[in-house]
Amino acid sequence: MNEIVESMKGSLDKSSSISSGWKEFSILFKSRVVGLLLLASIGGAFLAENGVPDWKLILILIVVGGLSASGSGALNEYLEKDSDALMTRTRLRPLVVGRFEHPMWVPYVSILMILVPSLVVMFFNIELTIFLLSGAFIYVVVYTLWLKPRTILNIVIGGASGSAAVLSGSAVVGIWNDPGAIVLAALLFSWTPMHFWSLAVVCRDDYFSSNTPMLPVYLSVRQSSWWIMIHTLVTVFAALCLSILPELGVFYFYPILVVSIAVLYQNIKLIMCPTVDEARRLFHGSNIYLALVILLVCLNIAF
Repeated sequence: MNEIVESMKGSLDKSSSISSGWKEFSILFKSRVVGLLLLASIGGAFLAENGVPDWKLILILIVVGGLSASGSGALNEYLEKDSDALMTRTRLRPLVVGRFEHPMWVPYVSILMILVPSLVVMFFNIELTIFLLSGAFIYVVVYTLWLKPRTILNIVIGGASGSAAVLSGSAVVGIWNDPGAIVLAALLFSWTPMHFWSLAVVCRDDYFSSNTPMLPVYLSVRQSSWWIMIHTLVTVFAALCLSILPELGVFYFYPILVVSIAVLYQNIKLIMCPTVDEARRLFHGSNIYLALVILLVCLNIAF
């Protein structure tokens, strides 16, 4: 009987260890962010195709886009592990607390994850390669290494990495400059500051203690809320502009109008009542908003 109990304990410990390991890798490779970027890229593919893209192209997009975005995310965490240690939100990330015995593998594996898929697809789709590498370069070099430690405008330019994800989706079907995909790319560009500055309001003290020049560190929460509103208005305008496309129309327009009013209302609430709780609601609301825009685009085109 004791042997059975010990065996069960061992199995549970092993299962818990595996679960913990997957969680650590999920955090390291920023799986949530990657999932949103892949959704955006699929939206770009649907718009450019003006229909449901070939499943093989979608599979290629998910594999190469997922690897490139995951590698960029892990490289970002490796480069920022010292500043992450100073912030409550990030101080338990695996590289900060030493979850990996030999973390020096992270930058090498990350660079391979970025370069290898991009170079492979270069032989049959050079535009896809350009947007994959552009997205990684903007996020890792332009945003993480250059702008983030130096200017409050860091995330404004850094938002271009999300635009590159959308255009990688339109590139995979061979029409990278499709007007609808370009509008969606512009939406991602304006959505990123709206989304991230809301989070920066929540983590204002963290960014101050880590000496990171985020906008809400240098401005009051109310002033930051007005800057967020500018990007919210541009994001909503871009989302509503997509309804001009004949393949979307009123079945896209009315649901997006409703959720656009909701996200604008939440931003107004943040201006009127500049608190961490309101900023957190806008942060989560911005995630839902972007996901709904892309899902409605894909559903309306597909059906």
